[in-house]
Amino acid sequence: MQKTTHPEFQISAKVVYIPSESRPDQDYHFFAYKISIKNSGSAPAQLMSRHWIITDSRGNKEEVRGPGVMDMQPKIQPGQTFEYDSACPLHATTGSMKGFYHFVTENGESFSVEIPEFYLVAPHSLH
Repeated sequence: MQKTTHPEFQISAKVVYIPSESRPDQDYHFFAYKISIKNSGSAPAQLMSRHWIITDSRGNKEEVRGPGVMDMQPKIQPGQTFEYDSACPLHATTGSMKGFYHFVTENGESFSVEIPEFYLVAPHSLH
């Protein structure tokens, strides 16, 4: 698990390789991940958008931007942790993901929180 600290938010990720969805013989590897976003500040903030940078071991890079996460724009209260599950296919045995979440406070201030880089590694690539 990797974690980064923003003055008020901590983001962590857990990754699992999904063999049943992967086709290694076709260079297709499927990873599921769980993101936890904890607001340890004193004010609520709403997650408005995301920006992911996905890179595989072959040097292919994809950027994904969009509103919220999983069709939601959650307001995260002080002391609350918001979690969601998602997935990422790769056409390589290893890769990484990193990026930013963009938030807005109740008084209209916007800020970004870095998503620390985490790694996608197919089990058979470790041999």
